[in-house]
Amino acid sequence: MTGKRRILILGGGTAGWLAAAYLARYFDIKRQPRLEIVLVESPEISSVGVGEGTFPTIRQTLKFIGIDEAPFMRRTTATFKQGIRFADWVTTPVNGRHEHYFHPFEAPYYTEGEGLVPYWLLQDEATRKPFAEAVTFQKRVAEARRAPKRPHEGDFAGPLNYAYHFDAHQLAEVLAERAVALGVAHKPARLDGVVLDHTGQIDHIVAEGEVLTADLYIDCSGFRAELIGKALGSPFRSVRGTLFTNKALACKAPYERPDAPIESYTVATAHAAGWTWDIGLDGQRGIGYTYSTDHTSDDEAEATLRRYVGSKAALNLREIAFEPGYRERPWIGNCVAVGLAGGFMEPLESTGIVMIEVAVAMIAEMFPHAGPIDAPARRFNSLMTARYENIVTFLKLHYALSHRSEAFWRDNADPQTWPERLRELLEQWRYRPPSRFDFLIDVETFAFFNYQYILYGMGFRTDLSGARDHFPHVEDANRTFAKIHNFGERATLDLPPHRTLIRQIYAEGFAESA
Repeated sequence: MTGKRRILILGGGTAGWLAAAYLARYFDIKRQPRLEIVLVESPEISSVGVGEGTFPTIRQTLKFIGIDEAPFMRRTTATFKQGIRFADWVTTPVNGRHEHYFHPFEAPYYTEGEGLVPYWLLQDEATRKPFAEAVTFQKRVAEARRAPKRPHEGDFAGPLNYAYHFDAHQLAEVLAERAVALGVAHKPARLDGVVLDHTGQIDHIVAEGEVLTADLYIDCSGFRAELIGKALGSPFRSVRGTLFTNKALACKAPYERPDAPIESYTVATAHAAGWTWDIGLDGQRGIGYTYSTDHTSDDEAEATLRRYVGSKAALNLREIAFEPGYRERPWIGNCVAVGLAGGFMEPLESTGIVMIEVAVAMIAEMFPHAGPIDAPARRFNSLMTARYENIVTFLKLHYALSHRSEAFWRDNADPQTWPERLRELLEQWRYRPPSRFDFLIDVETFAFFNYQYILYGMGFRTDLSGARDHFPHVEDANRTFAKIHNFGERATLDLPPHRTLIRQIYAEGFAESA
């Protein structure tokens, strides 16, 4: 290619269209005569998602691409997500008694320049509030079924941190429209083949008989990994020995009544061989059961999901098999994998879209407009591999501390199945809480306080009894705890019910189109 560089994205869905829109916006390709982006998408292949959850980073991504919040929510039947409610993860339910803890998106409050966590740990275990309720008021707001913002607050802004639940198919449509508007060329075509050159890089692809060439090929072909896997043979590193779930059943279920409250958090409920996700959209719930085929049969998994849904309505179940793991080299030569082609762990903590955002942002900033196209490959691979490894550690934490009695959970609680880093951190955290210095931000998806929410939500004990004299601001901390409680009281009165705000956002769209 002379003078002009071309990026060819293979595959649509969330990964392909998010990559296309982000890169088109970043490079401003409508005004960039030396770069073009083409997306080749087979019209026969649809995206995997049913109802999907995200991390708060999605707000900045959508804003950067130029998608307004309210129209996005209306088009994707989106609702707000303020965190995750983990039910029955600590102990097996007995006589109908269920326990839960909450992982909010808000960071814990501080007092006198230091964290509240040590002061919470030093309180009487029998009388102290649950960790997430003590250090932030988002748990109270979410469980009161209040929205994280008010109607007059602007796009992607509000007093509480939040993400979204949405329909993944509709999200891909919104992203596609925006990408095309930004200058991306869309080519609906089925992939016929991939031809390599003498160096082992991609020379061209053939799509419905047409030869297509590019300087950089971005593989967004999902689990099929047509370029990075089938053509280039990048090794896949399975983490099945650490994260056991490898299959999911997903469906959509109606609400019992049209005015039923919409939860503004994902409900993750543990079962004998895995867990269900429950995502509240506007007119229906996206529900799925992810499980280990080593610990249950497909028939029992389906029975578990149907018992959880409890609806007499017919359920259209979708089966999704996956191998948890990632490509050891997601960038090889002139090809880089994004999304499922590069790796996938499991639905827990909504890491799928986050990793798409991370990969695309790195490609944008590292993209060589001159010189070897694979110049960033080694650095990209190092950063992505480290992120995947750290996600494995974080996800395993959710399972490792469980006291449930079933084989799936007993196996998860076996330290032999834990990453070495997790074993080392848990040993340190017996005597101090997680700190920001435990993590390198450029290779982390989750902050130290995310670990705190899981750690203390699961009942882990950090013994600070011999260090009371090192934390002298007890009175200040108690005043801050009281302020958080009062903020929660006020917020549940000031913030609108979640469904009320959703209806208002949708109604405004109806009025605008009338």
